[in-house]
Amino acid sequence: MTKPDRTGELAGHFRAIIDGLGEDPQREGLQNTPTRAAKAMQFLTKGYEQSLADLVNGAIFESQMDEMVVVQDIELYSLCEHHLLPFIGKCHIAYIPQGRVLGLSKFARIVDMYARRLQIQENLTREIANAIESVTNAKGVAVVIEAQHMCMMMRGVEKQNSLMKTSMMLGSFRSSQATRTEFLNLIQKR
Repeated sequence: MTKPDRTGELAGHFRAIIDGLGEDPQREGLQNTPTRAAKAMQFLTKGYEQSLADLVNGAIFESQMDEMVVVQDIELYSLCEHHLLPFIGKCHIAYIPQGRVLGLSKFARIVDMYARRLQIQENLTREIANAIESVTNAKGVAVVIEAQHMCMMMRGVEKQNSLMKTSMMLGSFRSSQATRTEFLNLIQKR
């Protein structure tokens, strides 16, 4: 089933916002802005149209690997659900397989799917960890996200050098301090 195109409807809302700000939506530089903004917002929130099953698409492979696998510095771009302003950062993921591994590109795709929704970083971290655990049945999963939030940098307290870090530890990463420490040491910048 094809999803109806809502670009025109969204463009109308953006036109009303521009007008509400006291600008003239018919001014030369703004004439096509409502449509461009509508398309941009649809792209930035495309995660709502994706499912974990479709995204993974069977890319789970048998493996004897039973040691930690780390994928770090996965770029992420999301929108804060409180102000609709961007937060931008990196995601670091580790898991300990038990008989199955996930295709490497799927980690970035999972991060993107959840990041491309209106979010708070705390929930994004949890959603990524739970998704990886559910598709891999790993002994443990760890996720750390480091991000800068435009809602804190461009408005409000305007703190340009602020960085938020969140973590989620599941399974052996939660129960074993040694496992957790190994992961945190591996993602440290040297």
